[in-house]
Amino acid sequence: MEAMKRAGPEEEFPVEHVSIHGQRFSYRRGGEGPVLLLLHGIAGSSRTWIPAMRLLQRDFTVLAPDFLGHGQSAKPLGDYSLGNHASAMRDFLQLLNVERVTVVGQSFGGGVAMQFAYQFPELCERLVLVDAGGLGREVNWMLRLVTMPAAEYVMPVLFPSFVRDWGNAVARFLGDRGIRNARAAEMWRSYGSLTEAENRQAFVRTMRAVIDPGGQSVSAIDRLYLVARTPTLIVWGDQDKMIPVVHAYKAHEAIPNSRLEIMEGVGHFPHVEEPIRFVEILTDFLRTTQPSEFTREERLDLLREGTT
Repeated sequence: MEAMKRAGPEEEFPVEHVSIHGQRFSYRRGGEGPVLLLLHGIAGSSRTWIPAMRLLQRDFTVLAPDFLGHGQSAKPLGDYSLGNHASAMRDFLQLLNVERVTVVGQSFGGGVAMQFAYQFPELCERLVLVDAGGLGREVNWMLRLVTMPAAEYVMPVLFPSFVRDWGNAVARFLGDRGIRNARAAEMWRSYGSLTEAENRQAFVRTMRAVIDPGGQSVSAIDRLYLVARTPTLIVWGDQDKMIPVVHAYKAHEAIPNSRLEIMEGVGHFPHVEEPIRFVEILTDFLRTTQPSEFTREERLDLLREGTT
């Protein structure tokens, strides 16, 4: 009998939709247990989390949304700031009747995760930062270029659809012969999404909310003391070419009692490049820490300490 094939991502974790303020908001979910909110990076989508979701769903409820402007969510004109994305996460969780989560954010999603923990500490049990943005000025020069004036008019030339189609055919050819590179595949998916005009427009708006030609324009470093009582895990690939690993050490120093894990030989996408190793690190952290619980008065104490 022919062996059964692994179910495709659309069958394993089909995309679901809710409406938030009249806009379509898409997400994937699976599993049962404590809830993990998995946040993707710029030009990514919930699909990026599927390798990790396959492993995590045995012990946890996994929720992976598409940010507005990404994946199958709506791509409206408007506010693409970290704060607005964090507020959308709050509304999303309320619609699903989820009271508290461990928030896991990669790259841009890490910036949203930190903003979420800052704005809504009562909803955040733990914080996990994966090659996160928002921790320093340095960022890959290619991302800085996108924020230059008139970049949106140049991008159609840089991201033609025929190149996407050609690349997809090559990827299928190599995949059929067992030749796979998870890091390259993830970057190619991001590239492919930018061949669509609507995606490019949302991408540029998102980029300009957090990056300028000189580098990252938003930093959470001065507020990280506020998560001092929130169990925090920092995971970084030592081969990250997008955001330097020095940012991981900077965040670790700024967050008392945080846990730092550097994954050797891994780039900007640990959850995709080495999902088994990544999930082992994440699961150990979840099993050896207790969800944060502190009162409004205790948070006020933290704020007062930060102003002295």
